[in-house]
Amino acid sequence: MAEPAAGPCPCGRTDARRKPLAYAQCCGRYVEDFAHSPAPDAESLMRSRYTAFVRERADYLLATWAASHRPAELSFDAGAKWLGLEVRQHSVQDATHAQVEFVARSRDASGRAHRLHERSRFVREDDGRWYYVDGELF
Repeated sequence: MAEPAAGPCPCGRTDARRKPLAYAQCCGRYVEDFAHSPAPDAESLMRSRYTAFVRERADYLLATWAASHRPAELSFDAGAKWLGLEVRQHSVQDATHAQVEFVARSRDASGRAHRLHERSRFVREDDGRWYYVDGELF
């Protein structure tokens, strides 16, 4: 179920006072208007993709996946609840390549907890936008 636009952003980003940013001020601007507001860097794209998983926005996830690795379609696990995101590292290799290591926690419909630990690779393509390429699971 989608969170209201005025609610806190699922990605967990906070302001200087450690107050959660609102969805509309954080990932919402990218998820809701990708055509005009692309994520400015790989970490912001990764956070917005996590948010898109929480909100079940396959359109955004597919649009931000590098064409060379993009699946034909995307489905979501029924009853899955995303519980939080921890960004562990964001490294820029050069002007067009970056990596983000993160841990995302979720709970499936049966109540079983899951932890996704991944180092994601991102590329900035000729259009100036960042795209998710793939990830290495830990």
